[in-house]
Amino acid sequence: MQEISSDVIRGYNDTIILFFLRKEPSYGYEISRNIRAVSDDKYLIKETTLYSAFTRLEKNGYITSFSMEADNGKRRTYYKITDQGLNYYREKCEEWRLTKDVIERFIDE
Repeated sequence: MQEISSDVIRGYNDTIILFFLRKEPSYGYEISRNIRAVSDDKYLIKETTLYSAFTRLEKNGYITSFSMEADNGKRRTYYKITDQGLNYYREKCEEWRLTKDVIERFIDE
């Protein structure tokens, strides 16, 4: 099975993460697992990439983090999208539609 190159998708990691956080707060491993599932194992985000994105998104005010005890008693860091993050997500989706439209013009079918 072919995987998506991380170079190709790099600019949209934030969008992918925010996609999941629109629905409910989540933590790193769960988001990573969901990315893998939704992409049918075609995109496996590296842990360093994921946590770098969390840092960047929080610094820019797109998400907030909080600590909460998991079912197993361990504390986990959860992430929650902000209103600013939701607006950013919508902008990135529109940017993707435009990008996709342009690139498709250069794909020989």
